[in-house]
Amino acid sequence: MSYAIQAEGLAKRFKETTALSGVDLAARTGTVLGVLGPNGAGKTTAVRILATLLRPDGGRALVGGHDVVKDAHAVRELIGLTGQYAAVDEMLTGHENLLMIGRLLGLPRREARARATRLLADFQLEDAGGRAAKTYSGGMRRRLDLAASLIGRPAVLFLDEPTTGLDPHSRNELWDLVRGLVDDGTTVLLTTQYLEEADRLADDIAVIDHGRVIANGTPDGLKEQVGGQVLQVRPLSGEELEKTYAIVSVLAGPAARTAAGAVTAPVNDPELMPAIVRALDEAGVRVSELTLRRSSLDEVFLSLTGQRGTVEVAA
Repeated sequence: MSYAIQAEGLAKRFKETTALSGVDLAARTGTVLGVLGPNGAGKTTAVRILATLLRPDGGRALVGGHDVVKDAHAVRELIGLTGQYAAVDEMLTGHENLLMIGRLLGLPRREARARATRLLADFQLEDAGGRAAKTYSGGMRRRLDLAASLIGRPAVLFLDEPTTGLDPHSRNELWDLVRGLVDDGTTVLLTTQYLEEADRLADDIAVIDHGRVIANGTPDGLKEQVGGQVLQVRPLSGEELEKTYAIVSVLAGPAARTAAGAVTAPVNDPELMPAIVRALDEAGVRVSELTLRRSSLDEVFLSLTGQRGTVEVAA
C-alpha cells in the first residue's frame, strides 16, 4: 500500500498556544483523507505544514515521498492548495486568473493558455471565462479557485474547508468535482466541519481536537466505534421529553442525549431496546417514534469532541 501523505508527531506552537501536539496522519494514494475537528483544533495548521507554508517545531512529514522541510521545493511541485476563501484576483477575468497562475508555475504561454481554457470548461466556467472574477457568484469563485490549484496537475491536493459559505447546490457541484479528481488518481486531503461532506467524500477520516488526533478510521469504522446502532425515542408529548430522557439515561448510561424533541442513545447491547420499551410502558410514557438506526458522523463527532459538527443537508 502506498501513501501520498505521511506525517508523524507533527508539533507546532505559536507563542503560548499549542496548535499541534504530536499529530500523525496518513493518506493512501488516490484516496480522500478527511480531517475533522472543531474550530481551533489544528486542522489548518497541519495543512499549512504539509503544504510547506509553515515549518513544524517537531515531527516529520512526507508528501509524495519528499520531506516537507528538507525537500520543500520538490513537495511544492507535486501539490495544489485551495484554502477557506477563494484566492482569485477579482479584477482579472477567469481566464486571466488561470493564465497568470500557469505562467507563475513556469508553463510556456501556449500551454498555460490551453490549460486555462480546458479547466474553465471542466469546471463549467467556459461562458464566464471572459468576465471579471468580481462578477462571479460565490460558487463560481470557489470553482475558479479550485481550477487554479489544478493548473500544475498536482498529484496531491489540499482542500482546507473549501465549501465554507457555499449554498447546498454549489457544495454538491464541488463534491462531484472532487470525486472526479480522485477517480483520475489525485490524492486529496480535505479539512471540513461539514459532516455530510466527510461522509460523502472521505475514504478515511482523522478527527483532531486540541492539536491531537483523537480518532481515525473509515467513516463506517468510526460509527461502529461510537456504537453501531442508535436508538431514537420521541415522546408523543413534548412535556414528557425530560421524563423520557431520565428513563433512557438510567438504562443506556451517560451517552444518552436529547435533541430536536427526541432522546437518542447508542445501542451496544441487544437487550437495551426491549428494556427501554418496558420501562417507558411502565412509566406510562406514550411515544410517537421508536427507531433503531445506524450512528451518524454527527454523533461520532459529538461523542469524540463534545461538540456538534456542522450538518448541511444537500438540496
